[in-house]
Amino acid sequence: MGENKKFQRIGRRMVGKGHVYQLYEDELILPDKRKVYYDHVEHMGAAAVLPVLEDGRVILVSQYRNSIERMTLEIPAGGLSYIGEPTDKAALRELEEETGYRGDKAELLLKFCSAPAFCNEKIDIYLVRHLRKVEQKLDEDEFIDVVIETVENLIKKIYMGEIEDSKTMAALFAYAYKFC
Repeated sequence: MGENKKFQRIGRRMVGKGHVYQLYEDELILPDKRKVYYDHVEHMGAAAVLPVLEDGRVILVSQYRNSIERMTLEIPAGGLSYIGEPTDKAALRELEEETGYRGDKAELLLKFCSAPAFCNEKIDIYLVRHLRKVEQKLDEDEFIDVVIETVENLIKKIYMGEIEDSKTMAALFAYAYKFC
């Protein structure tokens, strides 16, 4: 991989602030000494979970995503509640809130950056097995349906364009590679 030494950020100015993200304009000096401006979205980080039942089926959530104006099929996930929150704890919390299933142990499956071209969001994805049914605890603005499918069917849905969420694709492919 290339070195960062030749790229130098010389300025950062906040241009917008939302509920979850902050938008900045960064000023950089390139290796050839030209000055450029990049947009940067600041994010506190997130955790996601691939919940796998005893029979090998996976629990997902169907929910509306405003940015793309349609329902999506995704693994349960959510932003960290505070800086430094352990991501395994956040993953277990989101699992219970969104699906009504609880697991005791979250095993790290993979880590990735969701959109490194413009955003610093890092998502830790955990595998959770040995699940038990509890009460779903949705946030007041969440309207989520729980969907249970086989890994094989979910991989097919990716290739048919029915699953477009990058963290869900990454989790399913990592799980299939490691365990199927």
